[in-house]
Amino acid sequence: MAASLKHRREWIARASCVLPLGLFLGACALVPATAADGSHRLSLPWIPELGINLSFMLDGLSVFFALIISGIGFFVTVYAADYLHGHRHTGRFFVFLHAFMLSMLGLVTADNVIALFVFWELTTIFSYLLIGFEHEEAASRKSARQALLVTGAGGLALLVGFLLLEMISGTYEISRMIPQASPIGAHPLYGAVLFLIFIGAFTKSAQFPFHFWLPNAMAAPAPISAFLHSATMVKGGIYLLARFHPILGGGGAWTCTLMIIGAITAVGGAVLAMGQSDLKKILAYTTITALGIMTMFLGGKTTPSLTAAMTFLLVHSLYKSALFLVAGIIDHQTGTRRLEELGGLLRPMPATAFAAAAACLSMAGFPLFFGFIGKEIMYKGALAEAMCPELAAGAAVLSNALMTAVGAILVIRPFLGRSAGYPAPVREAGVFMWCGPVVLGGIGIIFGIVPDFVGRWLVGPAVHAFHFSVEDIGLSLFHGINEPLLLSMLTLAMGLGFYLTHRRLFQWIKSASEKIPVTAERVYDGCVNGVGRLGRLQTRILQNGSLHRYFFIVAAAFLLSVGYGFLSRAQGFPEVVPPDLALRQWLWVFGITAAVITVLVTRILLLAICALGVIGAGLAILFLSFGAPDLALTQLLVETLTVVIVSMILFRLPGAGSETKGRLSRRLFDGLLAAGSGVLVTTLLLAVLSTELDRTITAFFERNSYLVAHGKNIVNVILVDFRSMDTLGEIVVVATAGLAGYALIQNRRRE
Repeated sequence: MAASLKHRREWIARASCVLPLGLFLGACALVPATAADGSHRLSLPWIPELGINLSFMLDGLSVFFALIISGIGFFVTVYAADYLHGHRHTGRFFVFLHAFMLSMLGLVTADNVIALFVFWELTTIFSYLLIGFEHEEAASRKSARQALLVTGAGGLALLVGFLLLEMISGTYEISRMIPQASPIGAHPLYGAVLFLIFIGAFTKSAQFPFHFWLPNAMAAPAPISAFLHSATMVKGGIYLLARFHPILGGGGAWTCTLMIIGAITAVGGAVLAMGQSDLKKILAYTTITALGIMTMFLGGKTTPSLTAAMTFLLVHSLYKSALFLVAGIIDHQTGTRRLEELGGLLRPMPATAFAAAAACLSMAGFPLFFGFIGKEIMYKGALAEAMCPELAAGAAVLSNALMTAVGAILVIRPFLGRSAGYPAPVREAGVFMWCGPVVLGGIGIIFGIVPDFVGRWLVGPAVHAFHFSVEDIGLSLFHGINEPLLLSMLTLAMGLGFYLTHRRLFQWIKSASEKIPVTAERVYDGCVNGVGRLGRLQTRILQNGSLHRYFFIVAAAFLLSVGYGFLSRAQGFPEVVPPDLALRQWLWVFGITAAVITVLVTRILLLAICALGVIGAGLAILFLSFGAPDLALTQLLVETLTVVIVSMILFRLPGAGSETKGRLSRRLFDGLLAAGSGVLVTTLLLAVLSTELDRTITAFFERNSYLVAHGKNIVNVILVDFRSMDTLGEIVVVATAGLAGYALIQNRRRE
């Protein structure tokens, strides 16, 4: 039975690849339409009262991302079915994986910023579940929590930015914000919107100083890393910057911020990648480098610069997803991912070696590979910028040279290096595992041979969707001997030099990184630990187990907040009119007052309890004298029950005797708090009674209680008919509390 269930689960996992394959084919069918006709919109009412629609837009940019998401999602699904063979949580994995994929597709096609935010947060939640998939391990839980907190905080900043954008433009639709780019750029809130949008994009795409969460997320299984951290989730921030480029881009703040942050991220990630020995950590830091390069070029304003960003996005998605899958195969077949423990894998794993070589040559930018096309257009875009061309070109050359060295390390050390001793004979993985990286690496070769096709049908429509220029976007294998070609040759030469000295660089970078006193991750850890310490401190002060302190804090907070709000807006003390009471009513008022004073001054516990009962009974009689028998009966029943329960509790508490105890200072504070609260409530009531009451609601209930609800008692009709759900909720709360009390009493009896 168990074997049959396991077999069925594996076939369901394999069959689930139909979903991403169908989505990919559907996206392919949309390519000609978006390339020829521009954008297509679909809008459905969602929250019409707030002007929020569930709007989607299909244009060159959204279809470009949809192809990457669904295409790589298909290969990851096929790969994961074998990679997780026999895992007891396989079903859960594929539910999370495909839910994340659908959320990403919703993100890149949403035309309404509120819908975009919803999908944005869904990707955060499902990425948290995927990163923490191996939840039995502490490292996985910590990494998932870190990714959730960093990207979740960025998502909240993004939401505020979207709301400010709506205040400026008067619409939630992105397509309707684009014509208002000039008024938005001139608005006083433009700086705040730009900052908040940047925070959301930088946290999602692991830009400095939020880059630290991405390498730690490598605790996730290889299929998750390949999908989330090379092709989909981390590209969400890049998509956001591209989508809002025509709305917020073009200014000096946009360009300077993206170029500086992108350059720091690109160079820093490449340097740190050289100081790693774990395959997935190396790939994680080179992913940070690639994301920094894309961010840097999205800060540009020229067609070559923006074309470079989109071209390199496709280049990176292909080779990096293949390399993550290769790293998973190596780990799966050898049991290790550390470079010093790997070697001699070319002969037993030829298909994996081919995939790794094709992907790494594309990453290094060798001619005839798609990475070479991306590098050429990258340098052309850097030199075409009017602002900081030296910074963009220098950062691109240095980071690409380091990635070239990393590519050489990833091929030579595991596959061509000296054979390492493995616990068991190493053999090639199953065809369903190596076919994905082989195809992705092969696509990098095909796209390098026919770049014009890619430029016309994929990259060109994507760029024209957010950069409204009439310039033709053409990708070519050879543009002649020019500055970009010379920079490409310089990159390869520098990469060779870095590779030849990579062992010394590894030691130097590793030791230097350990000596840095302040890092972004340490700041994050300090903030998390600080929140924990603050929570423990407030718990000791506010939640120390003393019911007296709990009630005192609640009452004091009420007195200070409400009192300050009232006094700061009061026009004067409300007029006090002596009430017109009968003699018997005055007698009960004096009796209640005497009972209150008795509770405050007596030290005899039983007398204090009896005085509380007198207060409640006196109020019930006052209600009755004013013609409210139902309210009086409720008050009397509740008061009687309260007195009985209080008596039972107080006389059973440890240390309870015939006299109440307590310091004089505490009793004085209690008295002042009680008097202040009473004065405040009385003043509020007098202020309300001195104003003209709005009888709209009263008239509604008077008009409809009998005719519509068929009841003569307005209070009962309100409780049962007009606010029946509230009443039901109150009944449930009271019943739950009663059942809990009954359970405690029964447990006490058994003990």
